[in-house]
Amino acid sequence: MTAGYVVMRLAMVAQWVRASRGAGPARAATVTYAVGITVVQVLWVAALPLPVGAFRLVIVGLILAELAVPVVTLILLGESLLASANAVIRAVQDAESLTPLIGIAVLTLAVTAALWWTYFWPPHHLAIDRLRRPLLYGYGHYFVFAAAGAFSAGMEVEIDVLTGHSALASPWASFTYTVPIAIFVGVVWLLAIWPHSGRVVNVVIPSGAILVLIDPLIPVPVALTAVILAGVVAVLIVSEPREAGLDDGALVDV
Repeated sequence: MTAGYVVMRLAMVAQWVRASRGAGPARAATVTYAVGITVVQVLWVAALPLPVGAFRLVIVGLILAELAVPVVTLILLGESLLASANAVIRAVQDAESLTPLIGIAVLTLAVTAALWWTYFWPPHHLAIDRLRRPLLYGYGHYFVFAAAGAFSAGMEVEIDVLTGHSALASPWASFTYTVPIAIFVGVVWLLAIWPHSGRVVNVVIPSGAILVLIDPLIPVPVALTAVILAGVVAVLIVSEPREAGLDDGALVDV
């Protein structure tokens, strides 16, 4: 476990150091993360020679130290897409008709792409311009990551409903993925987009999250979810960088 942490965290330290070279006002935050992660990894390795009983006590402090440097990577959306794809592949063997499964696969890809685009909207990166704000940003991502992971689980539930392997019925089964999607969009908006966007974006994004949330009450909820998120992405594309108050050079810098 320790070796795995060291390998991942040292790569992360290298990226934070690289980022600090052109971070401008965010340089203090990037250096703090790089130093903090390095210190924690040294402590993990130093704790290895301890007796098992003592190590079990020390590990609690080390886990808290990890949480004190809130740095995580956004791989959950990719994992969610993979999990959904695997669920579709398994379901093909038992499905009487492939059409619903193909529709689920295509729409899952569209929803995942929309969530990814929303997360990486350029002004989003202004959310870490000072050290204090990244703390809220980092810990707030627990909700983002939990929602991303729950999204794939919800899609698997929907696939089980289509193939007759679930006792849940519509529309309740659909809430298992629309709720995570709405939480993902809403929390990303609150953490990063809301402070750096104009009125149009700040109306469209939360409205889109609410529409996705109540989507199961309307026929063909998955298709509607994809359409709603595509509309959100379209507004973000049209609004950058004008809505965020940035020029093209500023976007390149951040």
